[in-house]
Amino acid sequence: MRRFLAIIGSIFAILIGYAWLASHGTFGVSQTAGEISRASRSPSEIAARQQRVEQGRALVEADGEKQILFGDLHVHTTFSFDAFSISLPMSQGEGSHPPADACDFARFCSGLDFWSINDHAESLTPAQWTETRETVRQCNEVAGDPLNPDMVTFLGWEWTQIGDTPEDHYGHKNVILRDTEDERVPTRPIASRAQLFPGDSNPYGFLMRFGLIAAAAGDRGRQPYHDFARFVQDRDEIPQCDQGVPVRDLPTDCAESAATPSELFAKLDDWDFPHLVIPHGNTWGFYTPPLSRWDKQLRTHSGADSREFLIEVFSGHGNTEQYRSWRALAQDVDGEMSCPAPTVGYTPECWRAGEIIRERCLGADEDTDECEQRAADARRHHATLGGSIGYLSVPGSQLEDWLDSGQCTDCYMPAYNYRPGGSVQYALAIQDFSRSEAPKRFRFGLIASSDVHTARPGTGYKEMHRRLMTDAALGTMGPPAILRAAEPAPHSTPPEEVNNLGPYFERFASFFGAGGLVAAHSIGRDRDAIWDALERKEVYGTSGDRILLWFDLVTSTEERPGTALRRPMGSEVAMDEAPQFEVKALGAFEQKPGCPADSLAGLSADRLDHLCRGECYNPGDVRKRIDRIEVVRIRPQRVAGEPIDELIDDPWQVHACPPGGHGCRVSFTDPDFVSAGRDAVYYVRAIEEASPTVNGGGLRCSRDEFGDCIEIDPCRADEPTAYEDDCLTAVEERAWSSPIFVDHSARRDETEAGIQVSGRPTRR
Repeated sequence: MRRFLAIIGSIFAILIGYAWLASHGTFGVSQTAGEISRASRSPSEIAARQQRVEQGRALVEADGEKQILFGDLHVHTTFSFDAFSISLPMSQGEGSHPPADACDFARFCSGLDFWSINDHAESLTPAQWTETRETVRQCNEVAGDPLNPDMVTFLGWEWTQIGDTPEDHYGHKNVILRDTEDERVPTRPIASRAQLFPGDSNPYGFLMRFGLIAAAAGDRGRQPYHDFARFVQDRDEIPQCDQGVPVRDLPTDCAESAATPSELFAKLDDWDFPHLVIPHGNTWGFYTPPLSRWDKQLRTHSGADSREFLIEVFSGHGNTEQYRSWRALAQDVDGEMSCPAPTVGYTPECWRAGEIIRERCLGADEDTDECEQRAADARRHHATLGGSIGYLSVPGSQLEDWLDSGQCTDCYMPAYNYRPGGSVQYALAIQDFSRSEAPKRFRFGLIASSDVHTARPGTGYKEMHRRLMTDAALGTMGPPAILRAAEPAPHSTPPEEVNNLGPYFERFASFFGAGGLVAAHSIGRDRDAIWDALERKEVYGTSGDRILLWFDLVTSTEERPGTALRRPMGSEVAMDEAPQFEVKALGAFEQKPGCPADSLAGLSADRLDHLCRGECYNPGDVRKRIDRIEVVRIRPQRVAGEPIDELIDDPWQVHACPPGGHGCRVSFTDPDFVSAGRDAVYYVRAIEEASPTVNGGGLRCSRDEFGDCIEIDPCRADEPTAYEDDCLTAVEERAWSSPIFVDHSARRDETEAGIQVSGRPTRR
């Protein structure tokens, strides 16, 4: 018996030792950036692209000579922790997709004109940052003539901050750098926190660091898990940078962090290199506290317009544009959370929690009054937990139980568990009056991008391969279903008894689309020209289709009768007369199957299949029809506390486009501008006829005669059919122009022409 116990003890010790070594990456290999193809697109292909834009310009008689270039300024590779996670077999992932894959995909699959890499700074090691910089330079080196490259690649990272409460939450921001030379970029990316897993209480850190190999025992091959453990260990071994030391005096191999946007801006100022900071995902309820609003950030920004002057209005994670007056929770003067009642088009998740418990209670033949009390308790318990873990107060709940609660049901492809206080429209409507002599406003230009986590910039070129081309795989993250399993009970679980297992990842798999694009009105194809367009805010976003859009303020001048002073989207002007606008739009090309000759020549057959899945951006000769132009008018607050609902007119005007053509030209004015005596913001949406779109239907509700959701058909990420079902629903793809900001000259200095172009702020 002693011998037997000794053998068992030895085996147990060996297993413990193996698990400890494996969880610390001993058997893993550090991921590299990969190798890019040394081919580039042909000059004839680039010329053909420009010719198509010129032909489109002629069809709608648009003025100007700027090119319209399409890009993606939000791209993750498996140098990001979450991207690496979903590449693993347990997520049915397809393996590593390092930075080199992103370069080749942008060039030969999606055929972009520019893109940037934005891996999470929180998971980047010094070695990975070095490799990222080198890959970006290599991607640019094969682009041909720097003054007329086939593609421009920008260097950057994502500052990924998440707070537990609205007071300490700031959200995610992409930092884009203009230059790529080592001496012209920061030595280290700046994260929101210095540690990948800040604290042992993080359930994902515990699972990945100590239970990873055991969890992988039934999967095909352990090497990917060993490599992932090595990935985490490499990051954990980096020493934290000393706070308060000037950035240029810090060692090259420490992890630099900034806990707030103000700290981030200060560090970027210390580096003093040209950069953009672009916020995104501010309505995405997966990580955004329910009552978060832009007010705090506007109040703490010094020079809001010069710090963040572009915002991502749409991505593969959904739309963040539209404001709504409802909220997921209510808060009293003492800070206590409660559950608001449903409104037309919106049911709070906490309210649905009460309905689930009531239905169960009545099904168990309990007294009606008792069931009503349990429903009230369930709403209260869910509201107390709040955020993304409230579902844990309802034991044994399934995805289908929650119906469409928590979702913006009348928004275009909304972000999951929508937070209206973080919307773009809300940001454009508020003003900070804490310094009466110098009120502050956001004057965002609008862009869109993908936020893809498989190194596939510009995935929206074709609506296909939902499970690979979108971030639906993120729905497989989180604790295994066996840990979430519980018997459905006719009563809720009090917050103090809830074991926090993390968000309900599976539920938001229905909200990932193929992603958007940023379009730039650029005087050339080179890096500086594109950067200038971004700084001018002469840019717009699309939901993925390459829609052509022009939006201009047009005003006659006394000095030159019969002529017009034209200001493009992104402009800031002061006027004492009614503004007049012109919009011209042209639908995107229908796509042909397969790949063009340049793509077939640029990548091997195996790599083309691995990255592009045999399908590339391949425009035909027929364009989709623009159905209508919608105009949104926002009149920013004039006094503190002015109700936001009354300031946003969406849509303010709707202009139908001719049914027989593919282009659309619209003129409009604001006859109330002078009499209103207040500043106004105008932007337009060019909306295409409906076409099949990945996850266009979200949770795909079946509704009763009253419009209430009675059943959902969610698009899952963890079923075998996920690779077969693209969850296509016909929706109207669109483009969002950057606004034109028209200030009333009675509130601004007047000029002799009655119009004043605001000076562009100094931007680093």
